[in-house]
Amino acid sequence: MPHPYPVREIARQAGVSEATVDRVLHKRPGVRAGTVLQVEQAIADLDRQRTQLRLSGRTFMVDVVMDTPNRFSRLVRQSLEAELPALRPAAIRARFHLREGWPVDDLVATMDSIADKGSHGVVLKAPDTPVVEAAIDRLTAAGIPVLTLVTDVPASSRIAYVGMDNRAAGTTAAYLTAQWLRHSDAAVLVMTSRNFFRGEEEREMGFRSAMRAQDARRRIVEISDTDGLDQSTRRLVADELDRSPDIRAVYSIGGGNSGILDAFSDARRECEVFIGHDLGQENRALLQTGHLTAVLHHDLREDMRSAARSIMTFHGALPGAVGAVRSKIDVITPHNMPRQ
Repeated sequence: MPHPYPVREIARQAGVSEATVDRVLHKRPGVRAGTVLQVEQAIADLDRQRTQLRLSGRTFMVDVVMDTPNRFSRLVRQSLEAELPALRPAAIRARFHLREGWPVDDLVATMDSIADKGSHGVVLKAPDTPVVEAAIDRLTAAGIPVLTLVTDVPASSRIAYVGMDNRAAGTTAAYLTAQWLRHSDAAVLVMTSRNFFRGEEEREMGFRSAMRAQDARRRIVEISDTDGLDQSTRRLVADELDRSPDIRAVYSIGGGNSGILDAFSDARRECEVFIGHDLGQENRALLQTGHLTAVLHHDLREDMRSAARSIMTFHGALPGAVGAVRSKIDVITPHNMPRQ
């Protein structure tokens, strides 16, 4: 495992002791497989963040904690690491704690371990539940600011929310759907991944409210708790298509878009309008092939830049006050897709 980094830097990045790192590097026994992977991931993170290591001056360590499908966590990681070299006046280093379908108790345990070990800030995507709210408050009490990303925990002591206005996103999806289906009697399937994610709930509420105002006769069918994963989503959509022959449009709030399309294909049904969120590799491909009608997109690099600058502001490295940052909502079609 060749690398140019001091043991103490790897230990700091991995969140383990220097002795543990030494045992892993020298392949000594007595280290759990998960810890070995943690150290290996830390070295990979340091490789990607190498420009930050060379900067002099103050360094902030930021922890990114996300319960989200891998496709979205990859976008967030790439977006933050792309922004790191340009962040000034201090250097930002990032540690990532990313899981799909993360049990809330385990997620909270990770947040508490960050509070114990120390951090300059946490960027968090997590369900809006009392235990998560309490864990945010414990981080705050430890002097560690928390920013929520794309989905909020508003009753907590988090210093700011960063991301799109989710209710406005749902309203935008409703406007587009009503316009594109004005000559069709299709029912619309609305998909959410988890009931406890406030951002998804706000999108769904915005969609329903706008549809009542613009297209009151349109039937809306909801499927929730899909986990946003293709396999589970495909199964749930297939069952609903069997029950509802009029479903021919989709607003996918929580993801699993390939699974949704597979279910339509299996049922030999047309999807007249399909609106999704986020411009990852999968959705880019689905837009290019015409399977997605449009994607509601916000610039994650801008979000991560705002989050990092908010943490620097909190610690006095930048002037001003910390406040909520609302991302611009872009409607992306195959004809205006931004370059990667």
